[in-house]
Amino acid sequence: MNLDQIDVSRIDGRCHPMAEFAGKTLLVVNVASRCGFTSQYAGLEELQRRYADRGLVVLGFPCDQFGHQEPGDEAEIQAFCSLTYDVSFPMFRKVEVNGSGTHALFGWLKEAAPGLLGSEGIKWNFTKFLVSADRRKVKRYAPATPPQALEADLEALLPQG
Repeated sequence: MNLDQIDVSRIDGRCHPMAEFAGKTLLVVNVASRCGFTSQYAGLEELQRRYADRGLVVLGFPCDQFGHQEPGDEAEIQAFCSLTYDVSFPMFRKVEVNGSGTHALFGWLKEAAPGLLGSEGIKWNFTKFLVSADRRKVKRYAPATPPQALEADLEALLPQG
């Protein structure tokens, strides 16, 4: 299966084929509202605003698999992101990123960019995956890596503006 064959559900429940992001550089992040890294929403939003016109799309996927740090429903998550961080990038329904219920998108990402020592498991919230527009390059970043630290890699992937 390739990335553009995967469907995801927007936070409002609408189905969204990943094929609609064809030709875009993607930054896919499993997010949580009550995590020590939650303030990274601000940095993710900054990247979205700075690089959107050059083809970047940040995609936020809430996940409650780590320390029950995303307990709310989709409406609560959407309100939190909007009111607290003025998030404009697409947000999606809660997903599982590990285990038997792993969403197909995260299965694809983990296979394309394994973690430390080749492990595929995602260790915590705010693990980031940068996917090139041609889908040939996928890079994984640890939860503690601040969004600003990705700028050199973004600059290398995005067309000059």
